Amino acid sequence: MEPVESIDYMHDVEPAPGRLELVRRFVNTVDYEHGREVLHSTERLKALLVELGLIDSGTRVMEANLECALELREGLRRLALANNGGAADTILEAELVVRIDGRDGVLEPPRHTADGALADLVGIVYTAMADGTWSRLKACRRDVCQWLFYDRSRNRSAVWCQMAVCGNRTKTKAYRDRRAWRKPS
Repeated sequence: MEPVESIDYMHDVEPAPGRLELVRRFVNTVDYEHGREVLHSTERLKALLVELGLIDSGTRVMEANLECALELREGLRRLALANNGGAADTILEAELVVRIDGRDGVLEPPRHTADGALADLVGIVYTAMADGTWSRLKACRRDVCQWLFYDRSRNRSAVWCQMAVCGNRTKTKAYRDRRAWRKPS
């Protein structure tokens, strides 16, 4: 993978609601189709987590955090693929505290650590599952893409990150495959 500072793909789309956008941006840090990787070093992971507001600039990020972040990113991608018809065989683990006052509760990750930032992402997913927004965060079905997008369609039927790109390429390939199969030898 080519190390890059950012990936400019679908940067002009409407963001996912609330903190779910942080999960979408975190997972969309690798471009499999073009071989580009944003999370190629602890410095890049730190810069991303600071940019997402999950840690402050004084937080220390170690190699073990990078390994956990890459594992978490792929687990989140698999869960988003499950929202789009894929298998749901992923377990996410994080240390979170549930703080409950008299009226409601809130998940709190350990503060000011890279581990806490990653736990915060897991907490966001859990909260989105509870409030019903998680099922709309999907990974593109095109096997070389798998870019996360928020499905805003009325009937929750979107399957590609962009119909004009991945949808068109998938449908064109299927058409060509059907034509090749039907041609007599």
